Amino acid sequence: MVADCTRTMGDIGLIESITLKNFMCHHWLGPFQFGPNVNFIIGNNGSGKSAILTALMVGLGGKATVTNRGMSLKDFVKTSESAADITVKLRNRGPDAFKRDAYGDCISVEHRISSDGCRTCRLRSKTGQLISNKKEELTAILDHFNIQLDNPVSILNQEMSKQFLHSKNESDKYKFFMKATLLEQMKRDYIHIKHTKTITRQQVESQDESLKDLKREFLQKKERYEQLPSFSEMELVLENLKKGMAWCLVGEKEQLVQQLKDDVEKEENKHHKHQENLQLCQSKVTQVEKKHQCIKSRVDSMRQEQESLSEDNLRLKEQVKVVSKAHKEQELVYFRALNKFKQSEKEQNHLQERINKAKTSLSLNNDGDTEYTLQQKEISRLKEQLAELETKCPKLNQEIKNKHQALSKGREERDKLRLEERNIRVAYESKVRRKDQILASRSNKLKRFGDQVPDLLGSIAEGYATGRFLKRPVGPIGACISLKDPMLAVAVECCLRSFMKAFCCDNYKDEAALQELMCRHYPKGNRPQIIVGPFSEKVYNIQGRKADHPEYPSVLDIIAAPSPVIINCLIDMRGIESILIIKEKDKARRVMQQGRPPKNCREAFTAEGDQVFSNRYYTSDFSMPKYLGGDLETEISMLESDLENHQAQLSRFHLHGTSVTEDIVSMESNLNNTIMALKNTLVSVNQVKASITELETAGEEHIDDISSLEEVAQENRPKVEAEKQFVHEAKADLDKHRRTAEDVESKYSAVREQIDRLSEDMEALKEEQLKLEAECAKLERTLQILETNLKAHQDNVRAMSIDLAERAEELQEYVAKATEISPERQQVTGSTRSIDIEITRLKQKIKVHESDHGEQEQVVREYAEALALYREKTNQVRDLRRFIDQLDNIMSDRQDRYKTMRRSLSVRCKLYFNNFLIKMNCCGSMVFDHNNETLSISVKPPGREDDGVSDMRSLSGGERSFSTVCFMLSLWEITESPFRCLDEFDVYMDMHNRRISLDLLLELSERQHLRQFIFITPLTTSNLPKTSLIKIHQLQDPERVCYETMEEDV
Repeated sequence: MVADCTRTMGDIGLIESITLKNFMCHHWLGPFQFGPNVNFIIGNNGSGKSAILTALMVGLGGKATVTNRGMSLKDFVKTSESAADITVKLRNRGPDAFKRDAYGDCISVEHRISSDGCRTCRLRSKTGQLISNKKEELTAILDHFNIQLDNPVSILNQEMSKQFLHSKNESDKYKFFMKATLLEQMKRDYIHIKHTKTITRQQVESQDESLKDLKREFLQKKERYEQLPSFSEMELVLENLKKGMAWCLVGEKEQLVQQLKDDVEKEENKHHKHQENLQLCQSKVTQVEKKHQCIKSRVDSMRQEQESLSEDNLRLKEQVKVVSKAHKEQELVYFRALNKFKQSEKEQNHLQERINKAKTSLSLNNDGDTEYTLQQKEISRLKEQLAELETKCPKLNQEIKNKHQALSKGREERDKLRLEERNIRVAYESKVRRKDQILASRSNKLKRFGDQVPDLLGSIAEGYATGRFLKRPVGPIGACISLKDPMLAVAVECCLRSFMKAFCCDNYKDEAALQELMCRHYPKGNRPQIIVGPFSEKVYNIQGRKADHPEYPSVLDIIAAPSPVIINCLIDMRGIESILIIKEKDKARRVMQQGRPPKNCREAFTAEGDQVFSNRYYTSDFSMPKYLGGDLETEISMLESDLENHQAQLSRFHLHGTSVTEDIVSMESNLNNTIMALKNTLVSVNQVKASITELETAGEEHIDDISSLEEVAQENRPKVEAEKQFVHEAKADLDKHRRTAEDVESKYSAVREQIDRLSEDMEALKEEQLKLEAECAKLERTLQILETNLKAHQDNVRAMSIDLAERAEELQEYVAKATEISPERQQVTGSTRSIDIEITRLKQKIKVHESDHGEQEQVVREYAEALALYREKTNQVRDLRRFIDQLDNIMSDRQDRYKTMRRSLSVRCKLYFNNFLIKMNCCGSMVFDHNNETLSISVKPPGREDDGVSDMRSLSGGERSFSTVCFMLSLWEITESPFRCLDEFDVYMDMHNRRISLDLLLELSERQHLRQFIFITPLTTSNLPKTSLIKIHQLQDPERVCYETMEEDV
């Protein structure tokens, strides 16, 4: 996977060739076919080396001032010529290629510069077809390839290098570093955000002043509203009288119907058997549904438990790392104590041997010369053994480091595979649920909006018939609208989103009744949205508020609804009259972001669902319509294909994960073996050193004072015993850490086993859930048959009760009218005539009161509007203040991350710079002062390490050029770019420095063999190594008539 990513980096952005015509003082240069890795352009002065570098910058859209070779583009046109042509071909291969279907494997950038300073750009495909002539397209290509023309890391010419090395101002060097690492651009962005935040805060303070005026107006209208109590009382009495009149009429009709109903009840008792069968089937359906809901809740709880265990798994994983680290540290302490104890014990034994030798040496004759010679030979042999062991230690350390890195990469790959497998499994389950929902919607399109929607609509119809609602709720909104253009279904769904499943209510009383019905069908927290607003029979007048564009319609123009309530609701809640639909992405960007947006337009949507604002663009995550689509079979086939792909991916991930886990176990075993080999080698080194010391000491002293040696031996015995005790304590601590590590490992394994067990249990429950769904469908079919039988029997009874039905229908009309007037039944004692007389009297009295004080509805409406406006403005100001506070926290965190990144880049740059100077046996330093924004660079050549002078201006020309190369290589190590150019980097170097510089450059190019390097030099390249990665372009000496180019592959 890493190899594929690295290969992709070398497939895009490389310069394949460049051709110049009438450019600067050259009639024709090229075409130069550059190699993918290292390219040397060599030639004498005036042969066109720097012209190629300048043409590269201008040919990719750079300004004339960036090249440091002219102030205007017309300066690059050859004298007496009308125009200059530049053609640059860029590689465009691999999965990350830019619009590969249009451009192919190569993008040709053609620039024509006229003598008056104008230039035109043409972008062609590999076959020569013209694709675009817009500057924005070229900018997008450079951004995609990460090509930065004004970044000296990508292209460094002579003038910029001299300006950097000869600059006396340390802040200029710091700015050079910031520009090269793009930190300067990040800094400017943060400053702009802070300035915008200050302006927003000032606007919030100005809004506080306008709130005072709104509050004053609100209090005035509130005072008028509070003067209406007597008027409200009369209206309340009138309303109660109307309710009483309605229910008085109902009572009279009920007396007529009751007698007929008693006769029909005798025949209805025969339906008892049918009703029992129907109730029995309904109870079975209820039981199966409850069991299904229970299993569903168990699955959800298991999923939550699995998520919780995943968190515990991560926590225990980190704990295993911590405990393992502590165990290794304690193991190091133990081995150090053990080695120290062995050393002390060996010294004590050595001391005792010296005592014994001193005692015996008194009786020997002068044979010391022979014994000393043997000791010297033994010392020589031990030193050779020590040199071999010391050579072996760094190799083992490097091997351990490499194996650690390989093991870390393996674990990262395993974790990444597990994460991807989990994401695919979640997507698989989501698509299964969507497929089941679409299958259910074959018989009932309302099930697209949820399995509960048909039952909920039935409950709403029943509730409206019984008088629970003053006005029947409307919804879901998505089921009540249709599209004039079905191709825009994705755009409309992305615009409305959650409103597709919302319901509309006329008043808050109806909302409460609808909430109660939803509680029966939806679990808590997953109910559709309810929008409350008075129903109107006419669509709002949006004259002056609608988005105005001659070509593109608004969302309001492309949807149709049978009821004005739906249109008015979407205007209030979503503002569909101010949202445009623009099918193509490019046109949407041009209309909304290139210039001022159309009048009254605040956003737009593309046919693919992308959301476009004037200053930002959001890509949609919808691929096809969910609610407004018409082709169910196509969507089902696509879902089945996706499910098969997900299953195949899960199988591949499982096999790959098993292979990676086995590799990790193998690498851990090899790493432990290497660590033990290193420990044994270190022990052998210490033993050999001790033997050498012992023999050298024995050679210098043949006879020691026996009494003093015995005193030293007596003093060392307690120390040896103390070290022995410390070794035992360290061993006990090591055993304790090992047990702790084993406990944590066992807990971690237990959690992993529990997660796997939960997954198996969830699969079993899901299978049982599918069985219950099939059983429920079977029982529902049986229930429909029983209901059909009951209906047939009722038809027979209905023939006997035609008269009762007519009377009951008339009664229901009276009851419905009375329910509309008063949902609760009124107890009336008077007759209808007396109530009618009282209603007429009150109406006359209210009419007189309205003529004196104005209409009550107008006063109440003005008060409600003022209250809503005041609350809205107050909430807006509060939300803006909260947003500013959150922005302060975010910017503080961003500043900390910015400083951390800046510090990391500066440290890496210093390390690489010092490493490259060591290649020349130089020493130097780079000191970053981020507070004062300065960078000081000091370099000391070989033999002048103790001199006080360290400024680079005191160096020779070759040493300064070498320092330039070291600094650029350091920046190359910490930055990214597909190609890098250096102009005459070695012109002032002697052969020694030039050879070292070339070795460094070639060594870097081998490490970064997928990047392209272009080096310009007037010197010979005959001492370069023979390799296919290096390509040399030899320019001929300048001539008056023509210029030719000879290329040589080395």
